[in-house]
Amino acid sequence: MFFKLKKIDWLMVAILAIFMIMSTLLVHSAIAPYLPDFKNYDLKTLMFYGLGFALVFGMSIVDYRTLLRYSWYIYGTGCLLLVLVFLFAPEINGARSWFKLPGGLLFQPAELVKIILIMTTAYLLGKREGRLLSFHRDIIPISAVTLLPFILVLIQPDLGNAIIYLVVLCAMLWIGNTKYSHVLIGLTLLVTFLIVFVTMFNIYNQQIHDYLDDKGKLHWYQRINTFINPDEASNDAKHQSSYAQIAIGSGGLIGDGFLQGELKNKRFIPYPYSDSIFVVVGEEFGFLGSSVLLLLYFLFLYRMIQIALRCIDKRGAFIIIGIAAMFLFQIFENVGMMIGLMPITGITLPFISYGGTSLLLNMLCIGLVFSIKLHQEKYEVD
Repeated sequence: MFFKLKKIDWLMVAILAIFMIMSTLLVHSAIAPYLPDFKNYDLKTLMFYGLGFALVFGMSIVDYRTLLRYSWYIYGTGCLLLVLVFLFAPEINGARSWFKLPGGLLFQPAELVKIILIMTTAYLLGKREGRLLSFHRDIIPISAVTLLPFILVLIQPDLGNAIIYLVVLCAMLWIGNTKYSHVLIGLTLLVTFLIVFVTMFNIYNQQIHDYLDDKGKLHWYQRINTFINPDEASNDAKHQSSYAQIAIGSGGLIGDGFLQGELKNKRFIPYPYSDSIFVVVGEEFGFLGSSVLLLLYFLFLYRMIQIALRCIDKRGAFIIIGIAAMFLFQIFENVGMMIGLMPITGITLPFISYGGTSLLLNMLCIGLVFSIKLHQEKYEVD
């Protein structure tokens, strides 16, 4: 076991330790104006990181190929959890997405299903061993595997995680050797869908507003309308996006200083410890602090890609690419929605935002990456 642990990528472990320090300090700053409502969120972040590091090293010594053999059972368990959380979980922030656990902890099955989908898709792609994917025999069945949890998460409703499922699917199909003609067809369908969606949204704008308002989902309309028609959106609808951009811009080159963010301290920034934590980085540490964080992300993902390129087992490479695509999209979406490039979706910033389930699942993903690095003997496809 000691010999295996020596092969772990210790630079990635060091970056995780830096993320831990940054996240704890940023959450501490973010909750300061809201005390005692969010008391000890910073200490809980530290505790979750402690559990997360145990997960990383524990998962590293488990042979990931053992888990791949039980992909379908794990996939079925994940879908069952999504059904149970929708039927029996209490409504929190307008969604039935979290099980309440003892000690006031929350568990979000949609987060766990991300890694389950990545492993199931890698298992199916691995059977092709790098050969060109067939549309009927490969792409349709693999897409169907993603479609079921996508629908189950969408009805909770949890648009952010649902979109991540689709992004991961596209990335893994691409790396799995999809024909260029199929990629072109997919891009054409995507562009057509977006054009039709925006057109229909503007034509039936008032009807959509009234329908979602009647269903108690007006925040869905406001988020989409603020992104598509920013000039027409109300001040309330533009609140998060507008103040986030002002706060980040006010940070300038070096920021206002730790705990000194003016807009954050005056409570103009919703959810500064969670979705909007990048605003705290921008306002208190400025352009330099934001750049350091993004460079750390870049180095972290670069190391993951290097491990994927050295994989003998293509299934391992597929899993790592799926995980890297998931992190990359979450970073792009979270930072993008804070600077006005992307719509507000509620996607958190990996390893930095407060959130026990999200952090532990992210750490589990890194443990899986290390497991793949440590177990690269020759194999036979099941």
